[in-house]
Amino acid sequence: MPSPSAESPHAVWQDKEIKFDVAPKVLQLRSGELLIDELQNVEDTKGNNGDGGMLCVTNLRLIWRSKRTKKANLSIGWGSVTSMNVKSSQSRVRGVQDSLYVMTKFNGSRFEFIFTNLERNKAAGNASMSNNSPNKSFLTTQHVQKAYDKSKLFRDLKLRGSLIQNDELKLLKGEEVYNKISGVANLSNQRGNDGVFHLTNVRLVWHAENAENFNVSIPYMQVQSVAVRDSKFGKALVVTTSKRSGGYVLGFKVEDQKKLNDVHKEVEALHRVFTKNPMFGVDVSEVRGSNGQLNKQGLLDNDSGQYDIDDDVEIVDSNDTGVDMLRKYYAEQGDENVDIANLEPVFDPTLGLAIEPLPEGTTTQALWNVV
Repeated sequence: MPSPSAESPHAVWQDKEIKFDVAPKVLQLRSGELLIDELQNVEDTKGNNGDGGMLCVTNLRLIWRSKRTKKANLSIGWGSVTSMNVKSSQSRVRGVQDSLYVMTKFNGSRFEFIFTNLERNKAAGNASMSNNSPNKSFLTTQHVQKAYDKSKLFRDLKLRGSLIQNDELKLLKGEEVYNKISGVANLSNQRGNDGVFHLTNVRLVWHAENAENFNVSIPYMQVQSVAVRDSKFGKALVVTTSKRSGGYVLGFKVEDQKKLNDVHKEVEALHRVFTKNPMFGVDVSEVRGSNGQLNKQGLLDNDSGQYDIDDDVEIVDSNDTGVDMLRKYYAEQGDENVDIANLEPVFDPTLGLAIEPLPEGTTTQALWNVV
């Protein structure tokens, strides 16, 4: 039996983490992840300059993979993105090129990614510059990132939010209430607070009967386990959340034992159904792909929601180590006038070695966690 503190094998990491140069199977879309757009000739300018690749936009992350070598790839979860913008540059050879600048934060470190679209031609580029038309290469990417930010209640645990109005749950898009159960006490203090359960297809919501702003929204995505356990109040429904959502252990008391067992079975069933077919809430119904095509699911018309990983791509050796590759993406925050090459090395007690001074707030442990 797995440890209570162990993460579920179905835990969703794709939207929260950044991964560098991983095995191809890690890039495969998980259940509930939808491929929204593909850009076929995009350069990872900071990490793989001059190497064209494919940039895939899903409802959980950005995926870039090199066309030259399958070991060169990136997975950037939308939850790690702090800002995003598109800039255009003029080239005599290639005309105007759009570059997507993605600023991120993961495991205490900040990274910058630059993706440049190599398909813009000179004629179209000059027209774009002269007419001051908006950048369209990465328009889908920007729309999906905004849609992700607007749908956090599907994925994140929320305490004391604006969830209830006139004793009814404010529904998210596509959310359905399956059951409303009164007489459920929250055991967060010494005496418990009487309240109401709202069971939906995406989350479990509880609120106090006499204080609607005293509430909690628990997405099934963040539920690690649901069980009936003993407490100082007697038998209680205990919901344990994932480490990513804070690792909360929340207790709810239902006086009638049969009713408690029924609630337990219903929550378990809803959680099990959601796990098999998760709903992440990123509304892409009005987002068009770079080819202008849109179907009812918001997916590319020529795609089923999956993309192929070529196993016969040539592997090209590189002199870059994992740490060297990581440094290419690090977002420098310091003084631009500082000559990094001439900085004196410092002793790092964790490694037992002399290393280049790290930026303020960064540790070797944080860097290894990213790798």
